[in-house]
Amino acid sequence: MENRYYSLDVFRGATVALMILVNNPGSWVFMYPPVKHAVWHGLTPTDLVFPFFLFAVGNAMSFVMPRFEKGRPADFWKKVVKRTLLIFAIGLFLNWSPFVKYSGEELVVKGWDQVRIFGVLQRIAICYFAASVIVYYGKTKWAFISGMAILLLYWFICYAAGQTGDPYSLAGWFGTKLDIDIIGLGHMYKGEGVPFDPEGIFSTPAAIVQVIFGYLVGQYIQLKGKNFEMLSNLLITGIILLVTGYCWDWVFPINKKIWTSSYTIYTTGLAILTIGLLIYLIEFKEIKGKWSQFFDVFGKNPLFIFVLSGFLPRVLGLIRWDNGFDPTGKIKYSNPLSWFYEHICKPIALDERVGSLVFAIITVLFYWLIGYLLNKKKVYIKV
Repeated sequence: MENRYYSLDVFRGATVALMILVNNPGSWVFMYPPVKHAVWHGLTPTDLVFPFFLFAVGNAMSFVMPRFEKGRPADFWKKVVKRTLLIFAIGLFLNWSPFVKYSGEELVVKGWDQVRIFGVLQRIAICYFAASVIVYYGKTKWAFISGMAILLLYWFICYAAGQTGDPYSLAGWFGTKLDIDIIGLGHMYKGEGVPFDPEGIFSTPAAIVQVIFGYLVGQYIQLKGKNFEMLSNLLITGIILLVTGYCWDWVFPINKKIWTSSYTIYTTGLAILTIGLLIYLIEFKEIKGKWSQFFDVFGKNPLFIFVLSGFLPRVLGLIRWDNGFDPTGKIKYSNPLSWFYEHICKPIALDERVGSLVFAIITVLFYWLIGYLLNKKKVYIKV
């Protein structure tokens, strides 16, 4: 069974590496299309990162859930609630950090009223909790039925409660107003130019199903064992889901930002095909080495490395110095990361997208080195 864990580590590690790559460009203006999110409907490689990670969470759950089922319900609830609250709190800490910000020349405290409540880790926490409860009490059959029911119900609600004629647009999606009413404007993400949180409350249901599907696939792999029947069925299932998601897209567009049901189905199909390919290469053909070890490092401490990759740039951003004036006469500032991009990465090529990508790749290698040192010392930071 150890090989199973290795394949999962490689899959999860590759997902974390891609997360760091797309979250840390040298410039948010100069980026190649594949490392950007889709503007609204549609899919890019970057839009696979989050659902793949949730799928991996479910996959890992399938290895620990049997121990919960043999124990007392109280032990299950204690573990799941503790882990959920801890992951959510870490996400909130990351959003609030480094707790101060510049207001002109001065550092001022970042008040609670300016803190975004939801985010990537918060969604992982909520999805982990909900999927764990559904799987624990519903077992395989009802977990699958519940997952499909959630996807269909979410589709119906989006259509029925959304803006007539355009229910799946940024302005027409039903969840935005409800998120604002419950979360509050000050705690919302505003990266779309208007208050809209892609990890808000009402776009979460279909993401929960992503974890359930990951669990079901992990459970199936364990039950069938390492054989070509298992692998063939995985690949067939992946293709079926891929086609289903593509067809569903015609009436319920694939969209990460409101996490549509078609998006869940389509990305789950891609995740299954990717897992199948890794199992074939690593377990069947034993084609592994430096490439798998590279991703394995990220897979051993995924949460810690992801949190560090979000926290460290915020802290370094507080270290700044004057760097002349912009065309309007306003003072420009540099910090260690912007200096590295401007003076080391940007001059590499005339196309600034090259320098921006090089910066992101160097960032991935930097966090890999940290992960490598932790792994070498057998330090694994678990939650």
